[in-house]
Amino acid sequence: MAGQSRKWMILVAVIWIQAFTGTNFDFSAYSSEMKKVLGISQLQLNYLAVASDMGKVFGWSSGLALMYFPLWTVLFMAAFMGLLGYGIQWLVISNFISLPYILVVFLCLLAGCSICWFNTVCFVLCIKNFPANRALALSLTVSYNGVSAALYALAGGAFNASSSSLYLLLNSLVPLIVSIAALVPILRQPSVDPISPEAVRSDSIMFLLLNVLAVLTGVYLLLFGSNTSDTSTTARLLLGGAIFLLIFPLCVPGVVYARRWFHHTVHSSFHLSRSGFILVDDDDLELHKQLLSREGSLNNLNGSLNGSLNGSLYDDETFQYKMSSQKLCSDEDNTRCCEEMMEKDKLVMLGEEHPAQVLVGRLDFWLYYIAYFCGGTIGLVYSNNLGQIAQSLGQSSTTTLLLTLYSSFSFFGRLLSAAPDYVRAKFYFARTGWLTVALLPTPIAFFLLAAFGNSTAALRVGTALVGLSSGFIFAAAVSVTSELFGPNSVGVNHNILITNIPIGSLFYGVLAAIKYDGSAGVGLKLMFSPDSGVCMGRECYFLTFVLWGCLSFVGLVCSLLLFLRTKHAYDAFERNRRLVEVEAEKDLSSPCVIEQVA
Repeated sequence: MAGQSRKWMILVAVIWIQAFTGTNFDFSAYSSEMKKVLGISQLQLNYLAVASDMGKVFGWSSGLALMYFPLWTVLFMAAFMGLLGYGIQWLVISNFISLPYILVVFLCLLAGCSICWFNTVCFVLCIKNFPANRALALSLTVSYNGVSAALYALAGGAFNASSSSLYLLLNSLVPLIVSIAALVPILRQPSVDPISPEAVRSDSIMFLLLNVLAVLTGVYLLLFGSNTSDTSTTARLLLGGAIFLLIFPLCVPGVVYARRWFHHTVHSSFHLSRSGFILVDDDDLELHKQLLSREGSLNNLNGSLNGSLNGSLYDDETFQYKMSSQKLCSDEDNTRCCEEMMEKDKLVMLGEEHPAQVLVGRLDFWLYYIAYFCGGTIGLVYSNNLGQIAQSLGQSSTTTLLLTLYSSFSFFGRLLSAAPDYVRAKFYFARTGWLTVALLPTPIAFFLLAAFGNSTAALRVGTALVGLSSGFIFAAAVSVTSELFGPNSVGVNHNILITNIPIGSLFYGVLAAIKYDGSAGVGLKLMFSPDSGVCMGRECYFLTFVLWGCLSFVGLVCSLLLFLRTKHAYDAFERNRRLVEVEAEKDLSSPCVIEQVA
């Protein structure tokens, strides 16, 4: 029981770390002040945001550090990188010191790298302490990363609402303080022992409760995160309420001791067989392969396909993979281009491992890459530009509110990414289909902003839609990558996927900055000018919104094509999974089991 309690304390510690280390999401809160102090153009300001996103490219270094240092050491290395990166930026923006522009770019890169190191520590803690429900643990904790901007907005209002530079000071100090608070649970990690199926189901119910609590936290921050009260006392009370909601999950260890009562009174009302956030775990994958092999032999499928599915050892991984994944296209259908594109090189099954050299040769991967590039990444760039967007429309006073809206709805989007698994028993839909649905609000939001950009309501609704869509994509990406291209290769493959973030940040940001500087009447010459230009009016971002809307529509189309190409693989997996469950229930049927199911 003590070990069970400690693992839930670790989960709460991870929630704290994630909630306060999404520091890249509050960039727009101080970007206008940074631009003014440094005397830079919008294009140069965009390069600072790109540098922060470029930190993700060096995320692999955290895994290398874990090979040589204890987990807690890597945690504090991340905290001190953030302390230096954001702390020195605070000194610059507060006019305590003066640094050349290139050094400020390096500080942004260092700060962005610290976020990846924090994420790696959190992933390792969840996977190690929740092996049976690791996906639910990951989905829950990653969701809290989306509320960082709202929490810092509350903290800024509580201490000094008029100071935008305060965000940088909080970004540098708070993660270090939280790391110190999380140190005790991390050092007292319990040993990982096998747990019974009943305990797995009990843990699933607790995760459901924690998700409900997370929704309440998100609603609270949405309602009060942009508090504009003139009294610091009210702002501090609201901040205290948010901190209480983050501490409240510590009651979970008490729930662990009462899990038997909870199981008998509540669990019977739900049907949660196991964590389904990542559909393809090791056991399900092997069963899926065996069932496909059996079905293939009974129906005399193509010999090369059977050979690759039934083989237990791959001498040449790339060659055998292609043999198992390619479908021959009939020469008689050459005139039907659309059907050929939909059938060519389709996935035969979920969870088959894709080495990197095979991954980059898959049409499905590039459809997925473009969908992410034209969906979630655009949402991130939009959040980086929120400060200038509000300023150009004469709504600088609403920047904090917009930041809170984006942060809160991004948090809801991340939570919704796990919802398909809770309704899976009654309504099954391929995860790539959910991804398509999640991308739909993005083009709607940008076309709405382009059409009614001067409207305060349109700006708020558009910001909320973009946050909701991008949050879902960020949280669901790991599981989609695992399902489509193999759970064992997800680390490498996902890092390949997220290279689109710094690329997109540079591409979209530069386009927006060029249009902004051009509308401000300063043009590209400002790159070498000490004076910064401020653009005012709807035209500053009108063409940018139209372009982003068109590109996000391209992402939506690519996501739809990916769904159509992978739907049969998801359907086959779900059909085989249910068949295995039915057979298992028959084999293990007993009067006690029948009574419990009834």
